[in-house]
Amino acid sequence: MSKAKCLAVLGMAGWLIMPSAQAQRPYIGYVFPAGGQQGTTFRVKVGGQGLDGLEEALVSGTGLKVKVAEFNKKLGPQEIQLLNEQLRDLKKLVPKSALASTTKPESGDAMMMMMSSSGGGAAMATDPMMIPSTAVRTAPPAPGSNEAIVQLIHKIERRIREYVLRPACASLADIAFVEVTAAPDAAPGEHELRLVTPRGVSNPLPFHIGQVPESVRKPMRTAEFQVLGKEELALRKRPPEEEEVRINLPCTVNGQIASGEVNKYRFQARKGQRLVISSLARQLIPYIADAVPGWFQPVMVLRDAAGNELMYDDDFRFKPDPIILYEVPSDGEYVLNVYDAIYRGREDFVYRITIGEMPFVTSIFPLGGRAGAPGPIQMRGWNLDQASLSPPPKDAGSGVFQIAATKGRLVSNRVPFALDTLPECLDKEDNNSPAKAQRVQLPIIVNGRMDRRDDADVFQFSGKAGDAVVAEVEARRLDSPMDSQIRLTDASGKLLAFCDDAEDLGAGVNTHHADSYIMTKLPADGTYYVRVADTERNGGEEYAYRLRISAAQPDFALRVVPSSIGIRSRSAEGVSVYAIRQDGFTNTITLALKDPPPGFSMPPASLVGTQMVTRVTIKTDLKDTNEPVNLLIEGRAKVGSGELAHVAVPAEDRMQAFLWRHLVPAKELKALVYDPSYQRPPKRVSKLATASSKP
Repeated sequence: MSKAKCLAVLGMAGWLIMPSAQAQRPYIGYVFPAGGQQGTTFRVKVGGQGLDGLEEALVSGTGLKVKVAEFNKKLGPQEIQLLNEQLRDLKKLVPKSALASTTKPESGDAMMMMMSSSGGGAAMATDPMMIPSTAVRTAPPAPGSNEAIVQLIHKIERRIREYVLRPACASLADIAFVEVTAAPDAAPGEHELRLVTPRGVSNPLPFHIGQVPESVRKPMRTAEFQVLGKEELALRKRPPEEEEVRINLPCTVNGQIASGEVNKYRFQARKGQRLVISSLARQLIPYIADAVPGWFQPVMVLRDAAGNELMYDDDFRFKPDPIILYEVPSDGEYVLNVYDAIYRGREDFVYRITIGEMPFVTSIFPLGGRAGAPGPIQMRGWNLDQASLSPPPKDAGSGVFQIAATKGRLVSNRVPFALDTLPECLDKEDNNSPAKAQRVQLPIIVNGRMDRRDDADVFQFSGKAGDAVVAEVEARRLDSPMDSQIRLTDASGKLLAFCDDAEDLGAGVNTHHADSYIMTKLPADGTYYVRVADTERNGGEEYAYRLRISAAQPDFALRVVPSSIGIRSRSAEGVSVYAIRQDGFTNTITLALKDPPPGFSMPPASLVGTQMVTRVTIKTDLKDTNEPVNLLIEGRAKVGSGELAHVAVPAEDRMQAFLWRHLVPAKELKALVYDPSYQRPPKRVSKLATASSKP
């Protein structure tokens, strides 16, 4: 059985044995908009399940503040009937003139436009969920007053209007509104957003902070279930004026795609502008369990004012999120169309597209370097004149780091850069055949590139009988489009080992494991050749790779699932720890909490031999915690006279397209201890009718 199938089986087994309390963990399925601009306050809509009693929101990183503004639980038919009865009684308490004259509450989908474009910023959509940081918030009306009753009436009417008897996806039907304040110096790029209920912390979802003005479309209602043959009854009925939004560049546009829908953005551009139109969609929600393909597959089409197609893209290299790089040929208006490749849609088909002359890195070389002294890095891309690329910190150890280019105040997209402790060298052309092979001394990491179509790189080394030799390519895992293959031959040309794709359970978002790996014992003393090529014979400046040729270096990595737990008072909860064993590593891995907060402990646990997963128990003697705390699970293993130690990376076990499971990394492992007997005080306003009837 392959590793991927093992993960699928083990993942399903994990769900079956998971305690019932943990099965109620809060879940969030989408955030819209999935980010906002530095220096602004804005509201986001979060759809999920199990959010009863929602108390607070959490966001990773600095410079961001979040608070829950409103929560709307999924309602059933009986609850809607009760609301209608309450609405009828409330309307009897106030005169009709008060209903007509009172402003509807600024809340949720009914939020009115509060910020318009200025100074070249983006023109906002009809219902942007933006709140200027300088906005004056008036005091709420006095309980029992006519104004308070009218506002309650409007809120009930909105809840009834938005009610869906049969949602397309029940796990998205609980709705929360979260207010986010991003400081002017908030770190641009990806953060994580979670929600906290009295009994747990939700899974995280990516949340991006941008640097240019934003446009936000009116958020979708909960999508209705589509009945076969009557799908048109469940389609979103958008008025024509909402189909196209006019924006000013630069701008980040935020939208949700409904079934059968096309979103359009019209903007003015000047001749010679080098526009980068970059999308985030699959990167916002990596996997959708009940969809094929198992993610939102956006398509972008750029047209001129007359409707002529100028550019089309449905992915960027091997990534599903498209990117258009376009040099404007003449002054005029242009229209960007956005839709799903097969016209699916739902609330969780969320996108975030930035349009403008933004710095964008298309490739770097080399893809990595030696820890402590990585050397110079070349970068290629768009709008990178006078931009500088920041390498990893000088004290950074082995691992993969995200680096970006900075141009003025703008930060480009981030690209991965690997650091290792082994000696390194560069690929030297012409080395396309054994006769021209580049000689290397093991151990070595070669930084190379398929410079042109049909290119191949051959490396020669000396080995002894019985030596265990590893040849491994890192390319796809470092965002290179190269689909590598490796051949190991002896001096006579006899094939000893071959690999095209090798699965890596640590690559939780990549679904095509295109990197190659072989480990074999050499049959005799002599000369050997490693040949690296692209499976599809492609090449170019972006087709870079890192090739490790060395003796086996047994090691391991760990994942802990899920990335948050809720624990009852003075009780325990279990999580699963997965081992990713490297270079034939079979030593026992001992697991323990690293620097646990007061009140937390974990009984000894281990992963033995080739064991891939185990269940560990986290205990607490606390009654509760006021806030979620961060936990670290560390694995240690002895290798010879030394010891390896690695902290488990938190992850979420996610299903793709009804079957395949993936471990999607998260930033933190959150734990919340709660008292199951605690009951929050009621929030109902008592004697409302009596108070309102007083003179």
